[in-house]
Amino acid sequence: MAVASEATTSLCSHCGRDIPSTNIDLHSVHCERNLEKCKICGDMVPKRHAEEHFLNTHASVSCSLCSETMERDVLAIHKGENCPQRIVTCEFCEFPLPAIDLAEHQEVCGNRTELCHLCRRYVRLRERYSHENNCENVAAADNIAESSRDVGSAPPEREEARGRGARRRQPQEFSTRRLIFTIAITGIAVLLGSLFFQKKGENNVVH
Repeated sequence: MAVASEATTSLCSHCGRDIPSTNIDLHSVHCERNLEKCKICGDMVPKRHAEEHFLNTHASVSCSLCSETMERDVLAIHKGENCPQRIVTCEFCEFPLPAIDLAEHQEVCGNRTELCHLCRRYVRLRERYSHENNCENVAAADNIAESSRDVGSAPPEREEARGRGARRRQPQEFSTRRLIFTIAITGIAVLLGSLFFQKKGENNVVH
């Protein structure tokens, strides 16, 4: 039963498709009456649309950018990917220009230099991306080394506390020195005053 249920097929001489044998006669009549094989691409198209198919697919057209003649069905690909007059942008300055001029423009533009914000050196634009990657790796290594040095030093909180203690001691030490200086000056003044009055008293006794 399973073998009997499998339908055999026959090849249509007009379109070349495999058609169930039970329908081949009806298909052949319909196919030859309504379909036509395109002489260029080999597609089967309705006879009433054959001319439209040719005009829309195979008729020669000129590119509006470069005036090159080609089949219509490849025009879109040509304009987007192959036309030498299609507009592209420079990868360095993003300036729009015809594709035919891109190589010459980028040869000059890529040799311009810009300042690297990491190492403060001027690098060529064509080397910018590779330089930045290397520069970032070097900067990361420097940061790791600096962090390792910081681990061996005193914690920032302890250093800050020590600094605050030193600042608190400075006014106290200054006040002590100022007090000693004031006492010394006062003592000298009292001593000089005593000597002055003693001298004056002796002069009055003599007279």
